[in-house]
Amino acid sequence: MLRVIFLLFLVVPLLELYVLIEVGAGIGGFTTIMLCLFTAALGGLLVRFQGLQTLFDAQRQLARGQLPADAGVHGILIAAAGVLLFLPGFVTDGIGFLLLIPLVRRLIIRHFLLPPPGGGGDDGIVDAEIIEIEHRHLP
Repeated sequence: MLRVIFLLFLVVPLLELYVLIEVGAGIGGFTTIMLCLFTAALGGLLVRFQGLQTLFDAQRQLARGQLPADAGVHGILIAAAGVLLFLPGFVTDGIGFLLLIPLVRRLIIRHFLLPPPGGGGDDGIVDAEIIEIEHRHLP
């Protein structure tokens, strides 16, 4: 796990630099910087809107007596999108904007955060058999 994190901290910045250099060579340095600032501002607005919407959904679930676990996980993914959108670069912006799509968040939750249906592991069911033993009293 530590190697994966190390590779992410090494590969993602290098990929961001490469993409920024290529985009800057194509559309110019100033335009590239303005585009980065625009995506950060747009992302901030979208994160705020979706975060408030998720908060209101959680409040509605609580008012109905339900546990807002789903809204909480969506909120965490929206917060991650906000962090990614404020980092400079187009790769992290792309991932951040993807996390703002509710369908993408649902897919991530279903495939990466929930246990597989019917898959092994501890499902909380204990298989047991009751054996009655007669107690005989000795005379």
